[in-house]
Amino acid sequence: MSSASDPPSPPERTSVPTQAVIEAIAAREGVDVTDVEPPAYEPLYTVVDPAALDRLFRTPSAICPDARVSFEYEGYDVVVHSDGRVDVSERSATGETEFSIGRSLEE
Repeated sequence: MSSASDPPSPPERTSVPTQAVIEAIAAREGVDVTDVEPPAYEPLYTVVDPAALDRLFRTPSAICPDARVSFEYEGYDVVVHSDGRVDVSERSATGETEFSIGRSLEE
């Protein structure tokens, strides 16, 4: 039984971070999510440990609510936030961000 002073339970996520990353890349590339696979795309595990990323952001964290992990994948800067957002930014030849798209794990 829960009392009014108990902290709320974290919301359940319908997608895991690695899936949200793939979905965001697919959206940016204008391809179906099932197309983001070899040989056209490098496996995600070549740049980040997918299991560790999913475990890290399994539930929203009250301890570190602004946690994030960033990495480069397929020419994009990818940032996974503890609140469920996944930002994908294309980089120009000079390394500056040209375009950004975000996805949420709850989508």
